[in-house]
Amino acid sequence: MTTMKKILLLAIVFLSMIFPSNGQLKIFVSVKGDDKSSGNLRHPFASIEQALIVARKSNSKEINIYFRKGTYYPANTIEINSDDFKGKELKIEGHQNEKVIFSGAEKFQVVWKKYNEHIYSASLSVPFETDAMLIDGKPAILARYPNYDSNARVFNGTAADAISEERVKKWADPTGGFFHALHSGEWGSFHYLITGKDSTGKLSMIGGWQNNRPSAPNKEFRFVENIFEELDAPGEWYYNKKKQTLFYYPRNNLELKSGVVELSRLRSILLLKGTETEPLKNVSISNINFTGTKRVLFEKYEPLLRSDWMIHREGAITMDGTKDCKITDCDFFQLGANAIMVTGYNKNVSISSNYIRQIGSSAICFVGDISAVRSPAFNYDQSLPYENIDKTSGPKNDLYPSDCLVYDNLIHDIGRMEKQATGVEISMSQSITVKNNTIYNTPRAGINIGDGCWGGHDIEYNEVFNTVQETGDHGSFNSWGRDRYWNPNRNYMVSMAALHPETILLDAVKTIQIHHNRFRCDHGWDIDLDDGSSNYHIYDNICLNGGLKLREGFYRVVENNIIINNSFHPHVWFKNSGDVFRKNIVTRNYYPIGIVQWGKEVDYNLFPDSLSLAKARQNHTDMHSLFGNPKFEDAAKGDYMVATTSPALKLGFKNFDEAHFGVVNPKLKAIAEKIPIPELVMPPTANNKNDALIEWLDATIRNVSGLGDRSAFGLDNEQGVIVVSVQNPSKINSGLQPKDVILEAEGKPVKNIFDLISEYQSVNWKGKMEVKVKRNQQVQSIILNLK
Repeated sequence: MTTMKKILLLAIVFLSMIFPSNGQLKIFVSVKGDDKSSGNLRHPFASIEQALIVARKSNSKEINIYFRKGTYYPANTIEINSDDFKGKELKIEGHQNEKVIFSGAEKFQVVWKKYNEHIYSASLSVPFETDAMLIDGKPAILARYPNYDSNARVFNGTAADAISEERVKKWADPTGGFFHALHSGEWGSFHYLITGKDSTGKLSMIGGWQNNRPSAPNKEFRFVENIFEELDAPGEWYYNKKKQTLFYYPRNNLELKSGVVELSRLRSILLLKGTETEPLKNVSISNINFTGTKRVLFEKYEPLLRSDWMIHREGAITMDGTKDCKITDCDFFQLGANAIMVTGYNKNVSISSNYIRQIGSSAICFVGDISAVRSPAFNYDQSLPYENIDKTSGPKNDLYPSDCLVYDNLIHDIGRMEKQATGVEISMSQSITVKNNTIYNTPRAGINIGDGCWGGHDIEYNEVFNTVQETGDHGSFNSWGRDRYWNPNRNYMVSMAALHPETILLDAVKTIQIHHNRFRCDHGWDIDLDDGSSNYHIYDNICLNGGLKLREGFYRVVENNIIINNSFHPHVWFKNSGDVFRKNIVTRNYYPIGIVQWGKEVDYNLFPDSLSLAKARQNHTDMHSLFGNPKFEDAAKGDYMVATTSPALKLGFKNFDEAHFGVVNPKLKAIAEKIPIPELVMPPTANNKNDALIEWLDATIRNVSGLGDRSAFGLDNEQGVIVVSVQNPSKINSGLQPKDVILEAEGKPVKNIFDLISEYQSVNWKGKMEVKVKRNQQVQSIILNLK
């Protein structure tokens, strides 16, 4: 064979490998590869950009791009467009479970020099805005006041004097610094970019648009960062753009040895882009780690109708105009903002078995286009008169996510910067299934539905706990329904509901189901249906602490739920609301606020004692309900199946599946934290006086018991609750002290722990409770911090 023929044959073989006429094309990429190579396993490409160039040109119907282990730093957001992949199935994945990282940061090699006793500096030209740094692979802390405190409840440390006149005087040039604060009502957060200070020392700032309920910044929960004079603690860094100098206060000198730093650069790493008429189809992303994106706090935000949310429509992965696309077995960590954003038209998207943690904002968001909403309004106080409302039900177009699945994801420690953040956000979407996810350590809700547009969601078998940790007045599950019928004026709404009930479900056209979940919120409600939330069916859930709240809304059926150490919280219902609360097990009396008419049916429920049932019947509800011990199989271990002799069964309550909450992937299940199971506190009886020690807030408490306690504490009777000890006061600091005896709560006598927790659950969402205690033989009133 001649040399020319050999060359021709090799060329044919090469081209057939890269551009097969049909069948599967396999492309390999390695950090040790070369974009001029063939792109096969032995001779991989070096970048995803080159792999996509080849994939676009290929006639193959099935294309797999495999990444070998290592960290990849794309120069720009990687866009996969429907125009380039019509009729093709594209898979992007880590090769054989190798650890593959896509980073939104840029890597630099620097030479550190001593700047002063503690701080080192390095000359470095950074041609982009950045707000996060890794040094030797570990996250550093942007210079801040007050200093980072892992035990602090909010923002890892706050100070009322963060931008005080005295503090600002210390800053030579704070331009480029950031001021962060909670909402004044603790309903999320605000963020400001400092643009300078004038000759009088007054700061100029822009920002504050990240929350849809305008208010002044919270006066207590606030901090500043990215200011040179606040570079005063190990692990902190600062970049002076004018002087092109990077400063760092090392935790130890070993951190400086490699000279490698990574600075956040991209807002989004991967964009899957199509249109409603030409969607990007059949793209799957698996076994990839995503990290290193920067914050988006000062980018364009928009209101999510009249919910409390403003949002920026980008994530580490952004999906816009896709169909039948999947994100599976990926890790998302150390991100500046959202992990996955599904925006506009998207259909049959599947997001499953991913691990999402340590991110700045929300984990997974489904957000439709405003153009799909009929008669939209954009803040709490805005509304349209009846005559101007579009009376056609449902959406105007298909530019919204629908028929999507969020399954088996482990999500925790999110909203590290933006506090109006959640594990799964749903707004202007339809038929989103959220199933078998484990979500915890969130600043606000674990799952949030922002509006009634357009319902059909299925929330099932999730485990959601340690929520509302940095904010207030919220729940592990939260929703709003400030749809086109809704108006903040109560009198108008009463008239609207009476005269035009047909408008109520114009947006909430399909029923939302919440079932077979286990929720626990220690700083709000377990399930919180807020303003206007309508057309829900809530059944077979276990609420472990915060209870279940239904604020003004319509057509909610709540049945066969178990509510531990709490009860039902109906708030300001309308006449003829159509609400139903039946066949539930509650362990406290109801906590109604502003109820004139008690819906369609409130009955056949099991109460803990005769007093709780009697209170309910005073409101002409629960005429067929009973009271008594529910006879859980093993409440201490979280087994709330009731025995065959339970009075709940006589009321129509049915045991349900309690074995399949949360993630199912063995790898995720092994690392997920376990939901805390509370001590069940029931009314004391002659046979059970509940003398056990109970953990409550930051204290261990017990009931007053016998003449010995009465004598030792100087009590008038044998009633009250003794504080045995207080743990970790630096983190919770409720205000209790050892040997306190709690005598009253919210003006009501406390005979025992059951009474105390009953009053606590009535005000827990407010974050404070007034109690009277006997301390050092003196009775005094104190305000407990419940957060």
